[in-house]
Amino acid sequence: MNPKLQKKISTLDNTERFPADQLMEFLPVNKNDKVLDLGAGTGYISLSIAERVQTVYALDCDKDILDYMETLAKNRGIANIKSVVGDFKDIPLDNQFIDTVIASIALHEVQPLSIALKEINRILKDKGLFLCIELEKTEASKGPRVSSKDMEVEIMDAGFTIVDKLYPSIKIANQSIYIILAQK
Repeated sequence: MNPKLQKKISTLDNTERFPADQLMEFLPVNKNDKVLDLGAGTGYISLSIAERVQTVYALDCDKDILDYMETLAKNRGIANIKSVVGDFKDIPLDNQFIDTVIASIALHEVQPLSIALKEINRILKDKGLFLCIELEKTEASKGPRVSSKDMEVEIMDAGFTIVDKLYPSIKIANQSIYIILAQK
């Protein structure tokens, strides 16, 4: 494995995250659902949700990281994750194809955000759900962030209805997070 990929995997695997099993408290999924994990990385969400749904589409721009995730899935006997190399602003999936989209700490660097959110809307089935987990923007924030207020406006402008907003006490990298559940 090349050192650059090894470093990226190490960084992703050692990053604090919202507990994937707790996502199911916010996100009703069915066995027949097709779920898109945006910015899948090493498969933190994809691997956790795979047993609960028909198919997980793990989208990332890095083919090597997706290959690594596929190896993890194979080693765990998980066969319903499909890797998708692509960009958030041009998701290579059909219109109204996905039941649920999960974007966990993935949208804060996308510019313009509106294009990615319209793509999410495009690929979601009618009444499909979009779960956004992001780091809250504060004066102390380092790096790009989108405030929960701005994200909510962007999500609604993309054609979604906000179903729920949560501000868990859990922190990621000592930063507050927010969760927005929206429906197409």
